Amino acid sequence: MSPQKTRKGSKPQLADNEEKATHVRLLLSNAEAGAIIGKGGSTINEIKSQSGIRIQLSRNNECFPGTSDRIIMLSGGVDGILMATELILSRLMDEFYPEDGAEMDPEYKIRMVVPNSSCGGIIGKAGANIRSLIEETGADIRISPQDMYYPGLQDRIVTVAGALAQQMRAIALIVWKLMEDPYYQQSANTPFPYAALMYNAMNYGQNGPGMMYQNNRQPNKDDRSTSMTIGVADERIGLVVGRGGRNLMEITQLTGARIKISDRGDFMPGTSDRKVTITGSENAIHAAESMISAKVVSAAER
Repeated sequence: MSPQKTRKGSKPQLADNEEKATHVRLLLSNAEAGAIIGKGGSTINEIKSQSGIRIQLSRNNECFPGTSDRIIMLSGGVDGILMATELILSRLMDEFYPEDGAEMDPEYKIRMVVPNSSCGGIIGKAGANIRSLIEETGADIRISPQDMYYPGLQDRIVTVAGALAQQMRAIALIVWKLMEDPYYQQSANTPFPYAALMYNAMNYGQNGPGMMYQNNRQPNKDDRSTSMTIGVADERIGLVVGRGGRNLMEITQLTGARIKISDRGDFMPGTSDRKVTITGSENAIHAAESMISAKVVSAAER
């Protein structure tokens, strides 16, 4: 898929915006990072050559706290960054969502890493800016809550979902909005500042034949942490976990809840439903339960 100009409407009135250097940080799973690197670095080198920007990718062990995802930073002019972002998205869509003759454009999610201090400009007063972005672009835009479990973490995740044109329009507007923040550029000085926080990163692994995902961190007294257990049909549990645990990590990241899934054979009493224990604040539990239910219901309706 070749990059196309997808931005419409007027730009913010920033002098020489296209020539100003800025940066964008994105999250990629290891599988996505491998697709972007390509054999012998061929794909990432091609993206660099076409866009004319600098691209930095964190090492395998340099992950965003609470995830196993790597960080890719794009640095340069706005046009070059948007071109590189579109090339990356196009590559990921081709790799993970190959065209199957469907009439509708495939949808994908991209996650931007944004300093907490800069998120206010995206959200706006009483959420006015983010509502406007959603209405203007047609993309689904969500900003993760600030994670209080990592006192040194100064970044939040902005998730942009939709068809390619919708995503690119939204990303362009977000980048222009970030460029209005005089402090945003400082985050480019330390693109991967998470080494000191990684002892708290998400611990996930296999527990017998089932999977257990749990944050390796302790809530503070103000969180008023509680737990709730729900049942999910054994044959549907894979929808909650996702490939390589992707769905479960996304739910945990976006809601702040901690989730544990019982082993196979360990069912809710009188059922064949696996136990899914959600721990966190009441809001986090409610959000996680809703996301889990949505994934199961959407698959059932197909």
